[in-house]
Amino acid sequence: MNYYRIFDDKEELNFFKSSFGYEKIAKLIDEFEKSHSSYYNNDFIEFLKKKDKEAEIIEVTNIYY
Repeated sequence: MNYYRIFDDKEELNFFKSSFGYEKIAKLIDEFEKSHSSYYNNDFIEFLKKKDKEAEIIEVTNIYY
């Protein structure tokens, strides 16, 4: 699995995992942007899931010690 962080038009930061490498994700982002007028992480992940069933947003929590 590959792990990525992504910002959307709301400047919301999310992390997601995918079985696709960076180059494939970059191509899919270009494809997504051509068919959408606004870019939201949840929409992109739903788009990505159609091509990669293992893709999902993951929650990252800070731990301090």
